[in-house]
Amino acid sequence: MRQPVNAFSMIAVAILAAILSSLPAARGEPLPPPGPDSPDLVVVIKSERRLYLYQDGWPTHSYPIALGLNPSGHKLEEGDQRTPEGSYVIDWRNPDSRFYRSLHISYPNDRDRARAAAGNRDPGGMIMIHGQPSYSSRKRSGDWTDGCIAVSDDAMDELWSLIGQDTRIHIYP
Repeated sequence: MRQPVNAFSMIAVAILAAILSSLPAARGEPLPPPGPDSPDLVVVIKSERRLYLYQDGWPTHSYPIALGLNPSGHKLEEGDQRTPEGSYVIDWRNPDSRFYRSLHISYPNDRDRARAAAGNRDPGGMIMIHGQPSYSSRKRSGDWTDGCIAVSDDAMDELWSLIGQDTRIHIYP
């Protein structure tokens, strides 16, 4: 005879599933190690709407970007549609994103989590550099993301091939 499932077991399974689905391995794949032509730094200047790649202190590439619908200021909490500001790394990528490819930014860092906790807020996460939506043939313009950094699909192809594991990214106002 089967035992009835109690509410505690159902909650435990739901929590475990949420934790496992939030792990990078469950969402994407590691990036390749940096190659000889890989940038060692990505710089985003939000006010310029530009992303720059640097190698050995010199800019090598530049791309126009779109930001979150509420682009001014640092991301404070989940759902605020702001793009974070600070120092992070690009730590994994997703070839099967709902956008044309995506590169994960390691937001939130310890400082972001502490700031959010001080305000009793959830800092959010899943901040990516990504291409245009895969679910639509219409190309977006202006600021349109939920806090991510969007580029053209052609730019995403270049970033995908150039950026290696744990490349530093600095996001400025």
